Amino acid sequence: MSFFRVLLAIIFPPLSVIGKGCGSFFIVLLLTFCGWVPGVIAALIILNNPT
Repeated sequence: MSFFRVLLAIIFPPLSVIGKGCGSFFIVLLLTFCGWVPGVIAALIILNNPT
């Protein structure tokens, strides 16, 4: 998890997980629409996952 990805996850969460797959992108996008904080948390969790 690079510094740039973490910074991107804080600013715009869906864009930071776009490389992890389509499903992750849409989940984080939906959570970001529900509220910014859930989107950031989900993006950081997905980025922290080693798989």
